[in-house]
Amino acid sequence: MWSWGRISVVFIFLLTVVCGLRTNAQNYPERSSTLVTDYTGTLSSSEINELENKLVAFDDSTSSQIAVVLIKTLDGYEVAEYAVGLAEKWGVGRDGKDNGIMVLVAMDDRKMTIQTGYGMEGALPDAIAKRIIENDMKPAFKQGNYYEGLDRATDNIIAYTKGEYKGEGRKGGEEPFPVFIVFIVLGIFAIIILYRVNEARQYARVNHIGFWAAWALLNALQNKPGGKWRDFSSGRGSFGGWSGGGRGFGGGSSGGGFGGFGGGSFGGGGASGSW
Repeated sequence: MWSWGRISVVFIFLLTVVCGLRTNAQNYPERSSTLVTDYTGTLSSSEINELENKLVAFDDSTSSQIAVVLIKTLDGYEVAEYAVGLAEKWGVGRDGKDNGIMVLVAMDDRKMTIQTGYGMEGALPDAIAKRIIENDMKPAFKQGNYYEGLDRATDNIIAYTKGEYKGEGRKGGEEPFPVFIVFIVLGIFAIIILYRVNEARQYARVNHIGFWAAWALLNALQNKPGGKWRDFSSGRGSFGGWSGGGRGFGGGSSGGGFGGFGGGSFGGGGASGSW
């Protein structure tokens, strides 16, 4: 006769084996090269591009990554479990920061979830994730407006998480403009002006004329094509191309596409729902 204790041990062992087989049998798609991945054909190409551009810009400016994935079915798995497993396999977020967020929608099962990496749990707590699902995704999904629901949801996720991490910059991107160059140029400009003022004063004193008369005469005497002295006095010139038609300080690169996931870890929290 087997005791209840022995029966319990055998039952737990068998349950562990079954769960292990279930986990091992779970197959995830290979790592995507984009932040928005639709395996169902639900979204149009233009809608995917709109979402992708927004999430790439967010990734560039904050280093945080939001992955949006649409699949057909969960094959009986819990939506949160599947989302965490997929996010772990892909490495959504940055290694060491774990600042990734997975938005997963299972179309045939009519289930959705928002799962956060460990580093995003404070910025996007479970209650906020649930609110986004209930207020942004669920109403739109019920009406068949899947892009609208995802667009609103990602807008709010960005609003809650923006500023949590500073951007690290992208490979091949522009370096920040060295501000000290501005002060060097201004210093040189000031020295030249002071030199010209002193020169005009000396000329005025030697020739017993007024300062502005001396300034005008020096302009006439040194009126050479492209001469800086003439340019400074007339106000028409430029220093080092600053007044030209170049890019100026506000110019920047147009940016590139998604650079890839960074190896983040998940399990920090999240919320799920259905429609």
